[in-house]
Amino acid sequence: MEEKLLLNKKKGMLVLILTTLLYVAAIAGCVFGAISADEGGTPVILAVSIIWLFIGWIPFCGLKVLKPQEALVLTLFGKYTGTLKNEGFYFVNPFSTSVNPAAGTYLNQSGDVDNGFSKALASSAALNAAKAETGVSGKKISLKIMTLNNNRQKINDCLGNPVEIGIAVMWRVTDTAKAVFNVNNYKEYLSLQCDAALRNIVRIYPYDTAPDVDTTGDGIADEGSLRGSSEIVAERIRNEIQERVEEAGLEIIEARITYLAYAPEIAAVMLQRQQASAVVDARKTIVDGAVGMVEMALERLNEKGVVELDEERKAAMVSNLLVVLCGNRDAQPVVNSGSLY
Repeated sequence: MEEKLLLNKKKGMLVLILTTLLYVAAIAGCVFGAISADEGGTPVILAVSIIWLFIGWIPFCGLKVLKPQEALVLTLFGKYTGTLKNEGFYFVNPFSTSVNPAAGTYLNQSGDVDNGFSKALASSAALNAAKAETGVSGKKISLKIMTLNNNRQKINDCLGNPVEIGIAVMWRVTDTAKAVFNVNNYKEYLSLQCDAALRNIVRIYPYDTAPDVDTTGDGIADEGSLRGSSEIVAERIRNEIQERVEEAGLEIIEARITYLAYAPEIAAVMLQRQQASAVVDARKTIVDGAVGMVEMALERLNEKGVVELDEERKAAMVSNLLVVLCGNRDAQPVVNSGSLY
């Protein structure tokens, strides 16, 4: 199904004025026709005027008003006739009907959120007002950029660890004919494809950097992860969704990760693991520094000739210095008042 734009239908104001004038003429014709019939004239003018008063409202059904970034898909007796896509005052076939199967669908997204108004508002007038505030206007299709806030999902990463992740997807309708006729409901279709694409991509990556994990598919281990490669992951999610919604006439502008964390059942364990890794890394840095300081101290003592130490005393000195430099607590000095030997 290819989109067909109706570009020569901006005649709404002309038809409105002409139809209104014909109504005024019909009312005048009824008056003068009744007077003429009473005087013995032919009631043709009266009959034509009465017929027009009964059917003259039909052209008003073909008047359509579009605001910027709105579109209207029209069908005539089941056949797709075209799409009105630019703002203006249009006149189309009065028997044409507009089609938008997603008009009553509300997603958790900007410009299209029900916010529970359907249950909170009792009257239909209040509900229509709420829909108008959220950008829902009958069968018209919004061409604005929308933001779909996908619900958080619990997904196992490539190591089998359950993680919770949520994404925000910026999208818009680019082909109204495909959006209306190629899928049953393009909003629900987009939401389901976002869920599927998110699961497919997250299963490729570990939450944090892990050894011997290939996230690019080239057979070489890399350092890709959900936490450290969020931009790359988001771009892959966007491309995956775009491939899936191409036939629905939708464009995925951007995808962003809005929430990422371990699932609650393993969050505490993973936190302890991270703390242990941090302690090990810190200890490694401390030991490397302490060894360097001991080496420097022995070299300086040897250069200055302050004292000559045999291998046993050097080992004792190294042991004492490492204890002082690597200990968690301040060292308690011991003063030797006797001989060194």
